[in-house]
Amino acid sequence: MAFLILGIVIFLGIHLVKSFAPGLRAAVVAQGGTGLWHAIHGFCALLGLCLIAYGFDLSRATTGILYTPPKFLSHIALTLMLIAFICLAAAFLPAGKIKAATKHPAILAIKIWALAHLMANGEVNSVLLFGTFLIWGVILRISMKRRWRAGEITHPVFVSYTYDVIAVLVALAVYVLFVWKLHELLIGVAPIVMG
Repeated sequence: MAFLILGIVIFLGIHLVKSFAPGLRAAVVAQGGTGLWHAIHGFCALLGLCLIAYGFDLSRATTGILYTPPKFLSHIALTLMLIAFICLAAAFLPAGKIKAATKHPAILAIKIWALAHLMANGEVNSVLLFGTFLIWGVILRISMKRRWRAGEITHPVFVSYTYDVIAVLVALAVYVLFVWKLHELLIGVAPIVMG
């Protein structure tokens, strides 16, 4: 569990620097430019993700169970994951109605992903991982609202419904691949357990 916790701290910590320690980022940029900051940020994010994956896999053998979710929640979780994929796809496109309405679709996707997995998994390592990411998503959204009110960022402005169609189609394709095989290949667990 130690690797999982360390990975979460590193990954989420580097992503919260801009919101909670802007002086640190500014100091690094002043010393070595934005390239140095991006290199440090990228390295820490990748290291954190690797530690999370390794730690989560290791903890599967020893983790306890906090709760056993009813079967129907896994079906709701699967539906929520489709919405999360749509939000995530919309985040990387120019603003359609989805991006303009949600304002921060990537953050929303993370929160939905975390909530869906909490609904379907009651193991200690799962609750730790997904609960932490859900809390992080909420904190990040609050931070973004503050930055928007301060004029530091702007919300996306609607361009075309075409981008919504593209987001939905891309999300559906990736979602089907994940449910069919990718989740099991990458994570080691099938999202749908028959029986």
